[in-house]
Amino acid sequence: MEVLLPVVLKTLFIIGVAVGAFAPVITWIERKQSAVMQDRIGANRADIAGITVLGLLHPLADVIKLLTKEDVVPAGANRVMHMLAPVIAAVPAIASFAVIPYGGIYQFGDTTVNLVVADLDWGLLYVFAIASIATYGTVIAGWASNNNWSLLGSLRASAQMISYEVTMGLSVVGVFMVFQTLRLTDMGVAQDSTFRIFGFLEHFGLVESLGFLGHLTLPSWGILLQPLGFIMFLTCVMAENKRAPFDLPEGESEIIAGYFLEYSGMRFGLFYMSEFIEVVVIAALMTAIFLGGWSIPWLSQADIIGGITPVFGAGVATALCMVLHVVTFFVKVIVMIWLQMQIRWTLPRPRYDQVMDLCWKVMLPLSLANILVTGLVILLIQGAKS
Repeated sequence: MEVLLPVVLKTLFIIGVAVGAFAPVITWIERKQSAVMQDRIGANRADIAGITVLGLLHPLADVIKLLTKEDVVPAGANRVMHMLAPVIAAVPAIASFAVIPYGGIYQFGDTTVNLVVADLDWGLLYVFAIASIATYGTVIAGWASNNNWSLLGSLRASAQMISYEVTMGLSVVGVFMVFQTLRLTDMGVAQDSTFRIFGFLEHFGLVESLGFLGHLTLPSWGILLQPLGFIMFLTCVMAENKRAPFDLPEGESEIIAGYFLEYSGMRFGLFYMSEFIEVVVIAALMTAIFLGGWSIPWLSQADIIGGITPVFGAGVATALCMVLHVVTFFVKVIVMIWLQMQIRWTLPRPRYDQVMDLCWKVMLPLSLANILVTGLVILLIQGAKS
């Protein structure tokens, strides 16, 4: 029981933050951010006793509306699979949080606190494996609805998601090579440090000629070590989430609503909510891999604890450091959510053939080139060291 309690608490925290807090608020953020970009007011009508709270009551109104709407199953549909499809689409999004660390590893006397539900050696592969299961929910939804437009949407979704999974995996191989690990907590620890911008010149005896420039440092974040990998991975995971500009499986102007055309009530709500949960998953994953996780630039965990310990003691210093790291992580997550919304309301929807061409003709060759260049740079640095 003592072993299970920390896991249960961390699980409840993640579900509470991601599903209970972030996902509902994101629906409001999307409306408000699009309104600001289009010079509109945005959602501001839902109220309680005349109090609108800047439109924050709209997510609550959405839930009430979906709960009270009639749940319709089309004639000729496979009732069992029609009911299971939304669950199959939503559960993987929540399960992906299990391996994403929202803080580091902290020592309180003999007790070690690791702020991740499951610290797997192959954590990133777990995310890829679990995320791919959501494809089944999408395909089953279109097939089980007994509707030609839904089936076409599910076929689009399956082709798009399977295609981009290939490039999505290859785009982070460079990160594996740089950090030498698949464990997300190890990636976070590796990014809680700095590197000299021109440090590689030391192996060639050229650093001293640069003067103070030779000692300038940057955080060891994945986005600085793998900038092309960051762009490609963000593009691929957004395509996997099927949100604009990659929302061809829904394509309202072409196939009405795509794979969830025949869904209503809370079954539609599950599809709707799973996309917003995946927005949080994408933001958290991008933060853990490319934005330093919980780390603060130029201020390592040892520096924070060491600076606070003389004033409050080691225990309080470690606790404050833990809180600071968790807040830092979620601030970065919020920034990544904002970026996704910005892209969603900036770029137009391309044609379906253009989406597939982007994957196979642009993203895939670039990901392979990134692996090649990363390997050559690593070999060059290792050769200079020896």
